[in-house]
Amino acid sequence: MKKNRTDFDTRFWAVRRKHSGLQLMETFFQITDLATSKKRLNSIMNYAVKRDRWIKEDPSVIFHFRQSMQSFIRAGYLITLKENKWAVNTQTEDSSPILLGLLSEKEYQNPLLVFKKAFREYSVQEFDYFMSGMVYFSLGVYDNLPERNIVSPYIHLTKMLDAAHLILERRGKKCC
Repeated sequence: MKKNRTDFDTRFWAVRRKHSGLQLMETFFQITDLATSKKRLNSIMNYAVKRDRWIKEDPSVIFHFRQSMQSFIRAGYLITLKENKWAVNTQTEDSSPILLGLLSEKEYQNPLLVFKKAFREYSVQEFDYFMSGMVYFSLGVYDNLPERNIVSPYIHLTKMLDAAHLILERRGKKCC
């Protein structure tokens, strides 16, 4: 008799073929826009540090967001590995403080620097651990707080969202 094993490993992408980092980022932003993803990440972070409250959103939405963010992080890592295969439009543009967001002027001109800096400080697994911990603490009331620095990975993720959106925006302008 054959034993059928159930694969419990979660996969955000249904197809098992290789994707480029830019394709994965495009898919991420097709599912959720920049403002919504930053707002959801911010609310998860806020509720994670509040001991007596939990997020009122549907847990399945939060879990789906965590999975999509994990895929987004891997896409950013793929981009840093294959940076020589594509070029970012680094023309000097008028950059107002509103457009910059959390990005510095250097990072605005070359958004790839954001991903390089983030993956120099933290590994993909550390970002996964951070996201899992924040989701865990935001979905319930707990006596303990996260034991690690949670501000720095949060800032890196917010900057990576801005930088990825900027990369895709410039890529769209370049090909048209």
